[in-house]
Amino acid sequence: MSSSLMRGTAILTIGLFLSKALGLFYLIPLYAIVGKESMGLYQYAYIPYNLFLSVAISGAPLAISKYVSKYNTLGDYATGRRLMKSGMWIMVFTGFVTFMTLYWMAEPIAQIVRSDEEQIYTLDEIASVIRWVSFALIIVPMLSISRGFFQGYNKMEPTAVSQLIEQIVRIAAVLGGAAFVIYIMNGTPAMAINFAVFAAFIGALAGLGVLYYYWKKYQVEFDILLDKSVSTGENITLTSMYKEIFGYLVPFILIGIIDPLYQFVDMVTFNKAMASIGLASVSDIYLGMLNLLTHKFVMIPVMVATGFSMALIPVMTSYYTANNKKGMTDSLDQTFQIMMYLTVPMVIGLVALSDELYTFLYEKDAIGAQVLAEHAPISILMGLYLVTCAILQGIDRHKWIIVTSLVGLLVKMLVNIPLIQQFETTGAIIGKALGYGVTVGLNILIIVKVMDYHSKHVLRRLTLIMLLNVVMWIAVFFTLQGLNLFGEAMTRGKAFVYVFITAIVGMVVYFGLSYKIGLLQKLFGDRIERIVGKLKGRA
Repeated sequence: MSSSLMRGTAILTIGLFLSKALGLFYLIPLYAIVGKESMGLYQYAYIPYNLFLSVAISGAPLAISKYVSKYNTLGDYATGRRLMKSGMWIMVFTGFVTFMTLYWMAEPIAQIVRSDEEQIYTLDEIASVIRWVSFALIIVPMLSISRGFFQGYNKMEPTAVSQLIEQIVRIAAVLGGAAFVIYIMNGTPAMAINFAVFAAFIGALAGLGVLYYYWKKYQVEFDILLDKSVSTGENITLTSMYKEIFGYLVPFILIGIIDPLYQFVDMVTFNKAMASIGLASVSDIYLGMLNLLTHKFVMIPVMVATGFSMALIPVMTSYYTANNKKGMTDSLDQTFQIMMYLTVPMVIGLVALSDELYTFLYEKDAIGAQVLAEHAPISILMGLYLVTCAILQGIDRHKWIIVTSLVGLLVKMLVNIPLIQQFETTGAIIGKALGYGVTVGLNILIIVKVMDYHSKHVLRRLTLIMLLNVVMWIAVFFTLQGLNLFGEAMTRGKAFVYVFITAIVGMVVYFGLSYKIGLLQKLFGDRIERIVGKLKGRA
Protein backbone atom coordinates (compact mmCIF):
# COMPACT_ATOMS: atom_id res chain seq x y z
CA MET A 1 0.00 0.00 0.00
CA SER A 2 1.36 3.47 -0.85
CA SER A 3 2.43 5.60 2.08
CA SER A 4 -0.01 8.35 1.07
CA LEU A 5 -2.95 5.93 1.09
CA MET A 6 -1.84 4.38 4.39
CA ARG A 7 -1.32 7.75 6.08
CA GLY A 8 -4.53 9.22 4.69
CA THR A 9 -6.51 6.15 5.73
CA ALA A 10 -5.01 6.22 9.22
CA ILE A 11 -5.79 9.91 9.75
CA LEU A 12 -9.35 9.65 8.46
CA THR A 13 -10.04 6.41 10.31
CA ILE A 14 -8.75 7.75 13.63
CA GLY A 15 -10.78 10.92 13.21
CA LEU A 16 -13.87 8.94 12.23
CA PHE A 17 -13.36 6.50 15.10
CA LEU A 18 -13.21 9.28 17.68
CA SER A 19 -16.19 10.99 16.07
CA LYS A 20 -18.26 7.78 15.96
CA ALA A 21 -17.24 6.82 19.50
CA LEU A 22 -18.42 10.20 20.76
CA GLY A 23 -21.59 9.81 18.68
CA LEU A 24 -22.25 6.55 20.48
CA PHE A 25 -21.36 7.39 24.06
CA TYR A 26 -23.27 10.67 24.26
CA LEU A 27 -26.43 8.59 23.93
CA ILE A 28 -25.84 7.33 27.49
CA PRO A 29 -26.56 10.68 29.20
CA LEU A 30 -29.15 11.65 26.57
CA TYR A 31 -31.00 8.37 27.17
CA ALA A 32 -30.97 9.13 30.91
CA ILE A 33 -32.19 12.72 30.40
CA VAL A 34 -35.09 12.17 27.98
CA GLY A 35 -35.99 8.50 28.58
CA LYS A 36 -36.35 5.39 26.43
CA GLU A 37 -39.51 6.44 24.60
CA SER A 38 -38.15 9.81 23.46
CA MET A 39 -35.08 8.29 21.78
CA GLY A 40 -37.36 7.06 19.02
CA LEU A 41 -38.49 10.64 18.42
CA TYR A 42 -34.82 11.64 18.06
CA GLN A 43 -34.31 9.21 15.16
CA TYR A 44 -37.45 10.47 13.40
CA ALA A 45 -35.62 13.78 13.01
CA TYR A 46 -32.28 12.43 11.89
CA ILE A 47 -33.37 9.96 9.22
CA PRO A 48 -35.02 12.57 6.93
CA TYR A 49 -32.24 15.03 7.87
CA ASN A 50 -29.54 12.56 6.80
CA LEU A 51 -31.49 11.84 3.63
CA PHE A 52 -31.72 15.52 2.66
CA LEU A 53 -28.14 16.11 3.78
CA SER A 54 -26.96 13.30 1.53
CA VAL A 55 -28.79 14.82 -1.43
CA ALA A 56 -27.23 18.19 -0.70
CA ILE A 57 -23.64 17.23 -0.01
CA SER A 58 -22.77 13.54 0.23
CA GLY A 59 -21.18 13.40 -3.18
CA ALA A 60 -19.38 16.69 -2.84
CA PRO A 61 -16.31 15.87 -0.69
CA LEU A 62 -15.36 12.76 -2.67
CA ALA A 63 -16.30 14.18 -6.07
CA ILE A 64 -14.34 17.37 -5.41
CA SER A 65 -11.43 15.34 -4.05
CA LYS A 66 -11.40 13.14 -7.18
CA TYR A 67 -11.57 16.15 -9.52
CA VAL A 68 -8.90 18.18 -7.71
CA SER A 69 -6.62 15.12 -7.39
CA LYS A 70 -6.93 14.41 -11.12
CA TYR A 71 -5.87 17.89 -12.22
CA ASN A 72 -3.25 18.24 -9.49
CA THR A 73 -1.64 15.02 -10.81
CA LEU A 74 -1.43 16.75 -14.22
CA GLY A 75 0.11 19.85 -12.61
CA ASP A 76 -3.01 21.99 -13.22
CA TYR A 77 -3.64 23.49 -9.76
CA ALA A 78 -5.58 26.47 -11.10
CA THR A 79 -8.58 24.35 -12.17
CA GLY A 80 -9.14 23.01 -8.66
CA ARG A 81 -9.00 26.51 -7.18
CA ARG A 82 -11.57 27.78 -9.68
CA LEU A 83 -13.82 24.87 -8.75
CA MET A 84 -13.49 25.69 -5.06
CA LYS A 85 -14.48 29.34 -5.49
CA SER A 86 -17.53 28.70 -7.67
CA GLY A 87 -18.51 25.60 -5.70
CA MET A 88 -18.82 27.51 -2.42
CA TRP A 89 -21.57 29.67 -3.90
CA ILE A 90 -23.36 26.61 -5.27
CA MET A 91 -23.19 24.95 -1.84
CA VAL A 92 -24.68 28.06 -0.18
CA PHE A 93 -27.58 27.90 -2.62
CA THR A 94 -27.97 24.13 -2.19
CA GLY A 95 -28.00 24.51 1.59
CA PHE A 96 -30.84 27.02 1.61
CA VAL A 97 -32.91 25.01 -0.90
CA THR A 98 -32.62 21.76 1.08
CA PHE A 99 -33.30 23.58 4.36
CA MET A 100 -36.50 25.14 3.05
CA THR A 101 -37.62 21.88 1.43
CA LEU A 102 -37.16 19.77 4.57
CA TYR A 103 -38.73 22.47 6.77
CA TRP A 104 -41.92 22.57 4.70
CA MET A 105 -42.06 18.80 4.20
CA ALA A 106 -41.87 18.07 7.93
CA GLU A 107 -45.62 17.55 8.35
CA PRO A 108 -46.12 15.34 5.25
CA ILE A 109 -43.23 13.14 6.42
CA ALA A 110 -44.73 12.96 9.91
CA GLN A 111 -48.06 11.86 8.41
CA ILE A 112 -46.32 9.01 6.59
CA VAL A 113 -44.51 7.61 9.63
CA ARG A 114 -47.42 7.95 12.07
CA SER A 115 -49.63 5.19 10.72
CA ASP A 116 -51.60 4.25 13.85
CA GLU A 117 -53.21 6.06 16.80
CA GLU A 118 -51.54 3.64 19.23
CA GLN A 119 -48.08 5.01 18.42
CA ILE A 120 -46.34 6.99 21.14
CA TYR A 121 -45.66 10.29 19.37
CA THR A 122 -48.15 12.81 18.01
CA LEU A 123 -48.06 14.22 14.50
CA ASP A 124 -46.98 17.65 15.80
CA GLU A 125 -44.11 16.20 17.85
CA ILE A 126 -42.66 14.34 14.86
CA ALA A 127 -43.03 17.33 12.53
CA SER A 128 -41.46 19.68 15.11
CA VAL A 129 -38.21 17.73 15.51
CA ILE A 130 -37.82 17.52 11.73
CA ARG A 131 -38.16 21.32 11.44
CA TRP A 132 -35.62 21.97 14.21
CA VAL A 133 -32.95 19.74 12.67
CA SER A 134 -33.41 21.21 9.17
CA PHE A 135 -31.48 24.40 10.06
CA ALA A 136 -28.17 22.49 9.93
CA LEU A 137 -28.62 22.05 6.19
CA ILE A 138 -27.78 25.75 5.72
CA ILE A 139 -24.17 25.26 6.91
CA VAL A 140 -23.15 21.67 6.20
CA PRO A 141 -22.85 21.90 2.37
CA MET A 142 -20.06 24.49 2.75
CA LEU A 143 -18.27 22.08 5.06
CA SER A 144 -18.43 19.32 2.47
CA ILE A 145 -16.86 21.13 -0.45
CA SER A 146 -14.06 22.48 1.75
CA ARG A 147 -13.22 18.97 3.00
CA GLY A 148 -13.18 17.65 -0.56
CA PHE A 149 -10.75 20.36 -1.65
CA PHE A 150 -8.30 19.50 1.12
CA GLN A 151 -8.58 15.77 0.37
CA GLY A 152 -7.75 16.45 -3.27
CA TYR A 153 -4.37 17.70 -2.03
CA ASN A 154 -4.03 14.58 0.18
CA LYS A 155 -4.56 16.79 3.25
CA MET A 156 -6.70 14.46 5.33
CA GLU A 157 -6.11 16.14 8.69
CA PRO A 158 -8.55 19.04 8.10
CA THR A 159 -11.39 16.58 7.39
CA ALA A 160 -10.61 14.43 10.42
CA VAL A 161 -10.15 17.31 12.87
CA SER A 162 -13.15 19.30 11.64
CA GLN A 163 -15.38 16.22 11.93
CA LEU A 164 -14.14 15.61 15.46
CA ILE A 165 -14.61 19.21 16.62
CA GLU A 166 -18.01 19.37 14.93
CA GLN A 167 -19.04 16.25 16.84
CA ILE A 168 -17.70 17.49 20.20
CA VAL A 169 -19.49 20.83 19.93
CA ARG A 170 -22.69 19.18 18.69
CA ILE A 171 -22.73 16.71 21.58
CA ALA A 172 -22.10 19.45 24.13
CA ALA A 173 -25.04 21.37 22.68
CA VAL A 174 -27.25 18.24 22.56
CA LEU A 175 -26.69 17.36 26.22
CA GLY A 176 -26.60 20.94 27.46
CA GLY A 177 -29.79 21.87 25.63
CA ALA A 178 -31.68 18.73 26.68
CA ALA A 179 -30.61 19.07 30.32
CA PHE A 180 -31.54 22.78 30.36
CA VAL A 181 -35.04 22.03 29.06
CA ILE A 182 -35.70 19.13 31.45
CA TYR A 183 -34.01 20.31 34.65
CA ILE A 184 -34.12 24.12 34.43
CA MET A 185 -37.20 24.87 32.33
CA ASN A 186 -39.12 21.80 33.56
CA GLY A 187 -40.04 21.14 29.94
CA THR A 188 -41.18 17.95 28.27
CA PRO A 189 -38.87 15.33 26.71
CA ALA A 190 -40.26 16.28 23.29
CA MET A 191 -39.13 19.89 23.83
CA ALA A 192 -35.70 18.61 24.92
CA ILE A 193 -35.37 16.58 21.73
CA ASN A 194 -36.13 19.72 19.69
CA PHE A 195 -33.18 21.50 21.29
CA ALA A 196 -31.02 18.39 20.94
CA VAL A 197 -31.50 18.08 17.18
CA PHE A 198 -30.87 21.82 16.65
CA ALA A 199 -27.35 21.12 17.97
CA ALA A 200 -26.44 19.83 14.48
CA PHE A 201 -26.49 23.47 13.30
CA ILE A 202 -24.21 24.59 16.14
CA GLY A 203 -21.76 21.74 15.50
CA ALA A 204 -21.61 22.55 11.78
CA LEU A 205 -20.62 26.15 12.56
CA ALA A 206 -17.76 24.87 14.70
CA GLY A 207 -16.58 22.51 11.94
CA LEU A 208 -16.61 25.36 9.43
CA GLY A 209 -14.43 27.41 11.77
CA VAL A 210 -11.87 24.59 11.95
CA LEU A 211 -11.68 24.35 8.17
CA TYR A 212 -11.13 28.09 7.91
CA TYR A 213 -8.17 27.70 10.31
CA TYR A 214 -6.64 25.01 8.07
CA TRP A 215 -7.22 27.12 4.97
CA LYS A 216 -5.14 29.92 6.50
CA LYS A 217 -2.51 27.35 7.57
CA TYR A 218 -2.06 25.86 4.08
CA GLN A 219 -2.81 28.94 1.99
CA VAL A 220 0.84 29.81 1.34
CA GLU A 221 1.60 26.24 0.22
CA PHE A 222 -1.44 26.17 -2.04
CA ASP A 223 -0.55 29.57 -3.54
CA ILE A 224 2.97 28.38 -4.37
CA LEU A 225 1.52 25.39 -6.21
CA LEU A 226 -0.94 27.70 -7.97
CA ASP A 227 1.94 29.85 -9.24
CA LYS A 228 3.56 26.69 -10.67
CA SER A 229 0.31 25.52 -12.29
CA VAL A 230 0.56 24.36 -15.90
CA SER A 231 -2.19 24.17 -18.52
CA THR A 232 -3.41 20.75 -19.57
CA GLY A 233 -4.15 22.05 -23.04
CA GLU A 234 -7.87 21.64 -22.47
CA ASN A 235 -10.36 24.48 -22.59
CA ILE A 236 -11.76 23.98 -19.09
CA THR A 237 -14.74 26.29 -18.74
CA LEU A 238 -17.01 26.34 -15.72
CA THR A 239 -19.61 24.53 -17.83
CA SER A 240 -17.23 21.71 -18.80
CA MET A 241 -15.90 21.61 -15.25
CA TYR A 242 -19.33 21.04 -13.73
CA LYS A 243 -20.32 18.63 -16.47
CA GLU A 244 -17.38 16.44 -15.42
CA ILE A 245 -18.14 16.98 -11.72
CA PHE A 246 -21.78 15.97 -12.12
CA GLY A 247 -20.59 12.84 -13.93
CA TYR A 248 -18.83 11.96 -10.68
CA LEU A 249 -21.48 13.44 -8.41
CA VAL A 250 -24.52 11.22 -9.07
CA PRO A 251 -22.82 7.99 -7.94
CA PHE A 252 -21.16 9.85 -5.06
CA ILE A 253 -24.54 11.17 -3.92
CA LEU A 254 -26.06 7.71 -4.21
CA ILE A 255 -23.28 6.22 -2.06
CA GLY A 256 -23.83 8.84 0.60
CA ILE A 257 -27.58 8.55 0.45
CA ILE A 258 -27.89 4.76 0.32
CA ASP A 259 -27.83 4.07 4.08
CA PRO A 260 -30.29 6.91 4.86
CA LEU A 261 -32.48 5.48 2.08
CA TYR A 262 -32.38 2.03 3.66
CA GLN A 263 -33.32 3.64 6.97
CA PHE A 264 -36.04 5.69 5.31
CA VAL A 265 -37.55 2.51 3.81
CA ASP A 266 -37.72 1.15 7.36
CA MET A 267 -39.12 4.44 8.64
CA VAL A 268 -42.07 4.46 6.20
CA THR A 269 -42.80 0.70 6.24
CA PHE A 270 -41.92 -0.54 9.72
CA ASN A 271 -44.81 1.03 11.64
CA LYS A 272 -47.38 -0.06 9.05
CA ALA A 273 -46.05 -3.62 8.99
CA MET A 274 -45.96 -3.81 12.79
CA ALA A 275 -49.48 -2.37 13.04
CA SER A 276 -50.74 -5.02 10.62
CA ILE A 277 -49.66 -7.75 13.09
CA GLY A 278 -51.02 -5.93 16.14
CA LEU A 279 -47.74 -4.42 17.44
CA ALA A 280 -48.30 -0.70 16.80
CA SER A 281 -47.87 0.15 20.49
CA VAL A 282 -44.20 -0.93 20.48
CA SER A 283 -43.24 -0.11 16.88
CA ASP A 284 -41.85 3.36 17.71
CA ILE A 285 -39.55 1.89 20.38
CA TYR A 286 -38.39 -1.02 18.21
CA LEU A 287 -37.74 1.28 15.27
CA GLY A 288 -35.68 3.52 17.55
CA MET A 289 -33.62 0.48 18.58
CA LEU A 290 -33.06 -0.42 14.94
CA ASN A 291 -32.35 2.95 13.35
CA LEU A 292 -30.70 4.82 16.23
CA LEU A 293 -29.62 2.89 19.31
CA THR A 294 -28.05 -0.13 17.58
CA HIS A 295 -27.24 1.68 14.33
CA LYS A 296 -24.65 3.72 16.25
CA PHE A 297 -22.84 0.47 17.10
CA VAL A 298 -23.05 -0.79 13.52
CA MET A 299 -21.38 2.35 12.16
CA ILE A 300 -18.23 1.88 14.28
CA PRO A 301 -16.78 -0.95 12.14
CA VAL A 302 -17.99 0.88 9.01
CA MET A 303 -15.72 3.82 9.88
CA VAL A 304 -12.69 1.73 8.86
CA ALA A 305 -14.13 1.26 5.38
CA THR A 306 -15.16 4.93 5.27
CA GLY A 307 -11.58 5.97 5.99
CA PHE A 308 -10.32 3.64 3.27
CA SER A 309 -12.88 4.80 0.71
CA MET A 310 -12.16 8.50 1.30
CA ALA A 311 -8.39 7.99 1.04
CA LEU A 312 -8.59 5.36 -1.73
CA ILE A 313 -10.43 7.43 -4.34
CA PRO A 314 -7.76 10.13 -4.95
CA VAL A 315 -4.99 7.49 -4.83
CA MET A 316 -6.80 5.16 -7.26
CA THR A 317 -7.59 8.14 -9.49
CA SER A 318 -3.90 9.06 -9.61
CA TYR A 319 -2.91 5.48 -10.51
CA TYR A 320 -5.68 5.24 -13.11
CA THR A 321 -4.75 8.59 -14.67
CA ALA A 322 -1.09 7.47 -14.84
CA ASN A 323 -2.13 3.97 -16.11
CA ASN A 324 -0.28 2.37 -13.19
CA LYS A 325 -1.96 -1.05 -13.06
CA LYS A 326 0.44 -2.47 -10.47
CA GLY A 327 -0.25 0.46 -8.14
CA MET A 328 -4.00 -0.12 -8.46
CA THR A 329 -3.73 -3.88 -7.84
CA ASP A 330 -1.43 -3.47 -4.83
CA SER A 331 -3.78 -0.88 -3.32
CA LEU A 332 -6.77 -3.20 -3.77
CA ASP A 333 -4.93 -6.15 -2.20
CA GLN A 334 -3.93 -4.19 0.86
CA THR A 335 -7.27 -2.41 1.21
CA PHE A 336 -9.35 -5.62 1.26
CA GLN A 337 -6.98 -7.32 3.70
CA ILE A 338 -6.65 -4.49 6.22
CA MET A 339 -10.34 -3.58 6.08
CA MET A 340 -11.43 -7.14 6.82
CA TYR A 341 -8.66 -7.61 9.39
CA LEU A 342 -9.97 -4.63 11.38
CA THR A 343 -13.75 -4.84 10.84
CA VAL A 344 -14.47 -8.55 11.38
CA PRO A 345 -13.18 -8.69 15.00
CA MET A 346 -15.17 -5.54 15.81
CA VAL A 347 -18.33 -7.23 14.55
CA ILE A 348 -17.62 -10.42 16.50
CA GLY A 349 -17.11 -8.32 19.63
CA LEU A 350 -20.41 -6.51 19.11
CA VAL A 351 -22.26 -9.81 18.66
CA ALA A 352 -20.59 -11.61 21.57
CA LEU A 353 -21.02 -8.66 23.95
CA SER A 354 -24.39 -7.41 22.69
CA ASP A 355 -26.15 -7.87 26.04
CA GLU A 356 -23.35 -6.24 28.06
CA LEU A 357 -22.90 -3.35 25.61
CA TYR A 358 -26.61 -2.56 25.47
CA THR A 359 -26.88 -2.74 29.26
CA PHE A 360 -23.86 -0.47 29.74
CA LEU A 361 -24.98 2.20 27.29
CA TYR A 362 -28.74 2.12 27.80
CA GLU A 363 -30.31 -0.43 30.11
CA LYS A 364 -30.87 -4.17 30.48
CA ASP A 365 -33.15 -5.03 27.55
CA ALA A 366 -33.29 -8.45 25.92
CA ILE A 367 -34.96 -7.12 22.76
CA GLY A 368 -32.40 -4.34 22.35
CA ALA A 369 -29.49 -6.75 22.83
CA GLN A 370 -31.00 -9.13 20.27
CA VAL A 371 -31.42 -6.33 17.72
CA LEU A 372 -27.78 -5.32 18.27
CA ALA A 373 -26.48 -8.89 17.84
CA GLU A 374 -28.46 -9.33 14.62
CA HIS A 375 -27.72 -5.85 13.27
CA ALA A 376 -23.93 -5.80 13.84
CA PRO A 377 -22.87 -8.16 10.97
CA ILE A 378 -24.46 -5.76 8.46
CA SER A 379 -21.48 -3.44 9.01
CA ILE A 380 -19.22 -5.83 7.05
CA LEU A 381 -21.50 -5.58 4.02
CA MET A 382 -21.80 -1.80 4.43
CA GLY A 383 -18.00 -1.54 4.61
CA LEU A 384 -17.52 -3.66 1.50
CA TYR A 385 -20.13 -1.54 -0.26
CA LEU A 386 -18.18 1.65 0.43
CA VAL A 387 -14.83 0.17 -0.59
CA THR A 388 -16.07 -1.49 -3.79
CA CYS A 389 -17.86 1.71 -4.80
CA ALA A 390 -14.65 3.69 -4.15
CA ILE A 391 -12.79 1.31 -6.45
CA LEU A 392 -15.39 1.72 -9.20
CA GLN A 393 -15.18 5.50 -8.82
CA GLY A 394 -11.39 5.44 -9.00
CA ILE A 395 -11.49 3.55 -12.32
CA ASP A 396 -14.27 5.72 -13.79
CA ARG A 397 -17.08 3.13 -13.65
CA HIS A 398 -19.56 5.55 -12.12
CA LYS A 399 -22.68 4.38 -13.94
CA TRP A 400 -22.35 0.86 -12.57
CA ILE A 401 -22.52 2.23 -9.02
CA ILE A 402 -25.93 3.73 -9.79
CA VAL A 403 -27.21 0.46 -11.25
CA THR A 404 -25.94 -1.87 -8.51
CA SER A 405 -26.98 0.46 -5.66
CA LEU A 406 -30.52 0.85 -6.99
CA VAL A 407 -30.86 -2.91 -7.54
CA GLY A 408 -29.94 -3.52 -3.89
CA LEU A 409 -32.33 -0.83 -2.68
CA LEU A 410 -35.12 -2.30 -4.80
CA VAL A 411 -34.54 -5.68 -3.15
CA LYS A 412 -34.89 -4.04 0.27
CA MET A 413 -38.13 -2.29 -0.74
CA LEU A 414 -39.69 -5.46 -2.13
CA VAL A 415 -38.97 -7.75 0.80
CA ASN A 416 -39.15 -5.37 3.77
CA ILE A 417 -42.85 -5.46 4.68
CA PRO A 418 -43.35 -9.24 4.34
CA LEU A 419 -40.12 -9.89 6.27
CA ILE A 420 -41.16 -7.49 9.09
CA GLN A 421 -44.59 -9.10 9.26
CA GLN A 422 -42.91 -12.49 9.57
CA PHE A 423 -39.89 -11.71 11.77
CA GLU A 424 -40.60 -8.20 13.20
CA THR A 425 -37.36 -6.18 13.68
CA THR A 426 -35.25 -9.11 12.52
CA GLY A 427 -37.09 -8.96 9.19
CA ALA A 428 -35.97 -5.38 8.57
CA ILE A 429 -32.36 -6.43 9.26
CA ILE A 430 -32.62 -9.39 6.87
CA GLY A 431 -33.97 -7.06 4.18
CA LYS A 432 -31.01 -4.73 4.67
CA ALA A 433 -28.55 -7.62 4.46
CA LEU A 434 -30.13 -8.88 1.24
CA GLY A 435 -30.00 -5.42 -0.34
CA TYR A 436 -26.38 -4.70 0.53
CA GLY A 437 -25.35 -8.28 -0.28
CA VAL A 438 -26.73 -8.08 -3.82
CA THR A 439 -25.02 -4.73 -4.44
CA VAL A 440 -21.63 -5.83 -3.08
CA GLY A 441 -21.75 -9.05 -5.10
CA LEU A 442 -22.46 -7.14 -8.32
CA ASN A 443 -19.72 -4.58 -7.58
CA ILE A 444 -17.11 -7.30 -7.06
CA LEU A 445 -18.10 -9.02 -10.30
CA ILE A 446 -17.65 -5.74 -12.20
CA ILE A 447 -14.25 -5.03 -10.57
CA VAL A 448 -13.00 -8.53 -11.41
CA LYS A 449 -14.13 -8.21 -15.01
CA VAL A 450 -12.98 -4.64 -15.71
CA MET A 451 -9.60 -4.84 -13.94
CA ASP A 452 -9.05 -8.57 -14.51
CA TYR A 453 -8.46 -8.62 -10.78
CA HIS A 454 -7.73 -12.07 -9.37
CA SER A 455 -5.77 -12.57 -6.18
CA LYS A 456 -5.44 -16.02 -4.64
CA HIS A 457 -3.01 -14.39 -2.24
CA VAL A 458 -5.79 -12.16 -0.89
CA LEU A 459 -8.19 -15.10 -0.58
CA ARG A 460 -5.61 -17.08 1.40
CA ARG A 461 -4.94 -14.09 3.63
CA LEU A 462 -8.65 -13.52 4.23
CA THR A 463 -9.05 -17.19 5.15
CA LEU A 464 -6.26 -16.80 7.70
CA ILE A 465 -7.95 -13.68 9.10
CA MET A 466 -11.22 -15.57 9.52
CA LEU A 467 -9.45 -18.42 11.35
CA LEU A 468 -7.86 -15.90 13.73
CA ASN A 469 -11.31 -14.46 14.39
CA VAL A 470 -12.67 -17.91 15.22
CA VAL A 471 -9.88 -18.37 17.79
CA MET A 472 -10.60 -14.91 19.21
CA TRP A 473 -14.33 -15.68 19.46
CA ILE A 474 -13.59 -18.88 21.40
CA ALA A 475 -11.41 -16.91 23.82
CA VAL A 476 -14.12 -14.26 24.24
CA PHE A 477 -16.82 -16.91 24.77
CA PHE A 478 -14.95 -18.73 27.53
CA THR A 479 -13.96 -15.44 29.18
CA LEU A 480 -17.63 -14.46 29.39
CA GLN A 481 -18.54 -17.88 30.73
CA GLY A 482 -15.92 -17.49 33.45
CA LEU A 483 -17.14 -14.00 34.38
CA ASN A 484 -20.72 -15.23 34.58
CA LEU A 485 -19.70 -17.58 37.38
CA PHE A 486 -19.61 -14.50 39.64
CA GLY A 487 -23.37 -13.96 39.28
CA GLU A 488 -26.02 -13.56 36.60
CA ALA A 489 -27.59 -10.21 37.64
CA MET A 490 -26.30 -7.64 35.15
CA THR A 491 -25.91 -4.01 36.22
CA ARG A 492 -24.41 -1.13 34.22
CA GLY A 493 -21.20 -1.24 36.28
CA LYS A 494 -20.83 -5.01 35.92
CA ALA A 495 -21.54 -4.73 32.18
CA PHE A 496 -18.70 -2.23 31.79
CA VAL A 497 -16.29 -4.53 33.64
CA TYR A 498 -17.34 -7.50 31.49
CA VAL A 499 -16.90 -5.50 28.27
CA PHE A 500 -13.53 -4.12 29.36
CA ILE A 501 -12.05 -7.48 30.45
CA THR A 502 -13.43 -9.43 27.50
CA ALA A 503 -12.30 -6.80 24.98
CA ILE A 504 -8.76 -6.87 26.41
CA VAL A 505 -8.67 -10.69 26.20
CA GLY A 506 -9.98 -10.61 22.63
CA MET A 507 -7.45 -8.00 21.48
CA VAL A 508 -4.51 -9.75 23.15
CA VAL A 509 -5.42 -13.07 21.53
CA TYR A 510 -6.16 -11.58 18.09
CA PHE A 511 -3.25 -9.17 17.76
CA GLY A 512 -0.87 -11.43 19.68
CA LEU A 513 -1.48 -14.40 17.38
CA SER A 514 -1.33 -12.09 14.35
CA TYR A 515 2.08 -10.86 15.43
CA LYS A 516 3.38 -14.34 16.24
CA ILE A 517 2.56 -15.71 12.79
CA GLY A 518 3.80 -12.54 11.04
CA LEU A 519 0.44 -11.39 9.68
CA LEU A 520 0.54 -8.06 11.48
CA GLN A 521 3.96 -7.26 10.03
CA LYS A 522 2.88 -8.19 6.49
CA LEU A 523 -0.22 -6.00 6.67
CA PHE A 524 1.25 -2.92 8.35
CA GLY A 525 4.98 -3.19 7.58
CA ASP A 526 8.00 -2.23 9.64
CA ARG A 527 6.06 0.29 11.70
CA ILE A 528 4.65 -2.63 13.72
CA GLU A 529 8.15 -3.78 14.71
CA ARG A 530 8.96 -0.25 15.82
CA ILE A 531 5.80 -0.06 17.93
CA VAL A 532 6.46 -3.47 19.51
CA GLY A 533 10.07 -2.46 20.19
CA LYS A 534 8.94 0.68 21.99
CA LEU A 535 6.43 -1.28 24.06
CA LYS A 536 9.08 -3.80 25.05
CA GLY A 537 11.47 -0.99 25.94
CA ARG A 538 8.89 0.57 28.26
CA ALA A 539 8.18 -2.80 29.85
